[in-house]
Amino acid sequence: MADAPTAPPPHPTHRSDLLSPPDELRRLRDESPVSEITYPDGTSGWLVTSYAAARAVLADRRFSVRNELRQFPVRSAETELKGQPAAPGWFIAMDPPDHTRLRRPLIAQFTMSRMRALSSKIEEITAGLLDEMAEHGPPVDLVEAFAKPIPSLMICEMLGVPYSEREQFQQNTETMTSFTSKPEELVAAYQEYYSFMDRLKDRKRADPADDILSGLIAADELSDAELIGVGLLLLSAGYEPPANMLSLGTYALLRHPAQLAALRGEPSLIDTAVEELLRYLSVLQYGVIRAALEDVELEGRLIRAGDPVTISLPAANRDPERFEDPDTLDVTRRSATVQMAFGHGIHQCLGQQLARRQLRIGLSMLLDRFPGLRLAVPVEEIPMRDDMRVYGVRELPVAW
Repeated sequence: MADAPTAPPPHPTHRSDLLSPPDELRRLRDESPVSEITYPDGTSGWLVTSYAAARAVLADRRFSVRNELRQFPVRSAETELKGQPAAPGWFIAMDPPDHTRLRRPLIAQFTMSRMRALSSKIEEITAGLLDEMAEHGPPVDLVEAFAKPIPSLMICEMLGVPYSEREQFQQNTETMTSFTSKPEELVAAYQEYYSFMDRLKDRKRADPADDILSGLIAADELSDAELIGVGLLLLSAGYEPPANMLSLGTYALLRHPAQLAALRGEPSLIDTAVEELLRYLSVLQYGVIRAALEDVELEGRLIRAGDPVTISLPAANRDPERFEDPDTLDVTRRSATVQMAFGHGIHQCLGQQLARRQLRIGLSMLLDRFPGLRLAVPVEEIPMRDDMRVYGVRELPVAW
């Protein structure tokens, strides 16, 4: 009797180097940039690992982001709740024309003039946090003292959320992005989040201010449910990625003293260094997910309509076909500006310029204020967020 065909492997998860994607991703990319994998429910689908193929899929309207069609490649509460349409306003899980209609009013709010005006606020927030660190004295946990508060305060400022309520949305965000959350915990976190934003929306309608939520209400292009969904999306997306990039980026520099010295010696490299850290770290550790709407040939592989597709941004951003010596952190790397940490195509992150400003200002001021910054514990004692959608460090004890 012939042997049964072997099922494709699952999405690789094991990291031998905590600052690098799983080694297996490199092997898959070298052998075939579009590889078959098995999803948690046993379905076969595809993993895209090269820069060129990833960019092609992200720009191709034949691949859908609709929530009810996609599958997440690693087992989580989301895999238990799959098949449900996106909540109202959750445009990152919608295709045009819904995506276009919901995103358009936000573009008017994320103007370059507003981003420039927010730079002084980022500087003010960062200076205050560094003063508190200096007053406390070493060691401190950089995650709690620095990396979390900067994006928390900024997104509160932009949306008009009282900062006193930050712990509630931080906890709910972490529950919703953890692979260990149970389905009922995920639903409860969303419901609590929804009620919170519903109350905030009512307050803004009664007493508008100069913030994005008030601006969206004044524009009167979204329903109440859509306003709440958009607010929730901005609150979660504006907090988790930049918070983890600030802490993980600092950790990466401390692990690479020659690169840290180069940045200290030439502070004008900060823009280039931020792009390189975004490329090198790619904190969305399982990338972005799509589903084929029709049969598509990609890199010689036939992807059938309905097949789930995962685009590995960590693998694509380490592709040697696009980046020379990609596994080396190089803060002088000019080609890093084409990294895809924020995605590509119509779903590219709307808040990427704000995130860049937080990273540039935060890292510059941190390194300037504490020239002797160093890890306060051995490297092997740093706990990693490997069970979260957004990769990072759970704690980062530092001294100076």
